[in-house]
Amino acid sequence: MNIDKVIKWFMPKEERFLALLEKGTQNLLLSARVFSEIAHATTLEDRRVKGVQLKALEREGDDITRQIFEALNSSFITPFDREDIRSLASDLDDILDHLESVAKYLVLFELADAPESLRRFAEILRAMTVEIDTIRTLIWDMGNMPKIQEAMVRVSELENQGDSLYFTVIADLY
Repeated sequence: MNIDKVIKWFMPKEERFLALLEKGTQNLLLSARVFSEIAHATTLEDRRVKGVQLKALEREGDDITRQIFEALNSSFITPFDREDIRSLASDLDDILDHLESVAKYLVLFELADAPESLRRFAEILRAMTVEIDTIRTLIWDMGNMPKIQEAMVRVSELENQGDSLYFTVIADLY
């Protein structure tokens, strides 16, 4: 019998982390879509309605993060380093917090029409969340490392696009 098979047989499986991180990234995907709808909304009322939806998704994200932390606190063996899982959960929650915060400002400042740069930035964020979800599906098997690295490169490229857009907008202000 292969030693790897024996080790896998003895090691308990922790499927709940896979399920919880899937819930987290699916919530993030939906949140990015709603944020994009806010950025593309043509009326303030549409932004308000979508803002309420985004706030509910942000609360759901808080609940998922709490569930992940509880699972970490009650698990002896985790599928990978517990600090990495904690960091992933915190980072997903932070993204949701920032999306919801920006959406609140868009409503607060009563922008009648969102600038094109905001709409473009929302699309970049949406594309990044797709890549994050792709990575989440692949991390459970290290044989997927080339695909993981490709997705990480795409996230980095999207981040560079976002940074470039940000600096362009700042330059245009001055």
